[in-house]
Amino acid sequence: MKKLALFVAFTLAIFAFSCNSKQDTTQMKTVMAVHDEVMPEMGKMGRLVGELSSKEDSTEIGLKYKAARKDLQEAHKSMMDWMQNFGSRFTADEILNGKELTKEKQLWLNEEEEKIENLREQINGSIKTAEELLKK
Repeated sequence: MKKLALFVAFTLAIFAFSCNSKQDTTQMKTVMAVHDEVMPEMGKMGRLVGELSSKEDSTEIGLKYKAARKDLQEAHKSMMDWMQNFGSRFTADEILNGKELTKEKQLWLNEEEEKIENLREQINGSIKTAEELLKK
């Protein structure tokens, strides 16, 4: 009976471990998918910054162009900072190959998932504002 109980406990532990490892991998893929979604927007942001800069002046609309440009530049900087921070927290093996994370790194990944979601909103919002302003 002891052997059966030990076997069941061992099997459950292995199952829990494998599920946790898969969850880490899925969450890492989710974070990287959001990164991959917004990264191509960096070029568009640069183009919009140039368009907005050329329209800036001291008029009310000119100041709106300036504010929109600053929002784009801040979003761009936030993306660069996020990538640098993320890269310093995780190894290539963890990011690309699904290497198991320590408990501390799992907490970090939870933080990074929230950060990249907020960053996506910041980037998409600043682009939308700039494009709408330039249509006027």
